Amino acid sequence: MVIVIEEPLASLIKKEAERRGLQVEEYLLALLDRFLNSKEKIEAYIKLHEKYLREAEELYAKDELTQACEKYWGAVTTLLNAIGEKKGLPHYSHRDLAEIVECLVEEANNPKIAEYFAQAERLHANYYHNFLRKITFDHHRRNVMELIAILKRYLQSSQDGKQDQASGEVHHC
Repeated sequence: MVIVIEEPLASLIKKEAERRGLQVEEYLLALLDRFLNSKEKIEAYIKLHEKYLREAEELYAKDELTQACEKYWGAVTTLLNAIGEKKGLPHYSHRDLAEIVECLVEEANNPKIAEYFAQAERLHANYYHNFLRKITFDHHRRNVMELIAILKRYLQSSQDGKQDQASGEVHHC
């Protein structure tokens, strides 16, 4: 589905999304927050994750690394948004996402999660400043893919065994 948003609204949406460090789709989902239940938000975040990861891999295959950086970042942040929503934690700012990461590090006793998140942040910065060479990009990408696998396993295990925000129980760190 394609929705066309014309000026001046299109520029305002894009500007506000960029100001918040979000992709346009994530920003629009944040605006819809009060109208969706937790389950709908989690499903939307997971679908956005799948879209961003697919696009990142396509861009990587075409050696368009700078563009791929932002898509990998989006693939990570949308999973963190889903986890934040599931746990009843704020997940609307970069700081909120870093707090979720710290929470996951403590829960899993796995500091690699924070290390891999820092590498995702490096890819995000590279989108704006284009300073990474391919060898470094590939290293960060491998670890970001591992972070994505960890976050997916966390989401799956929380769906299998724990209650979530949608059912009324909130899991704080």
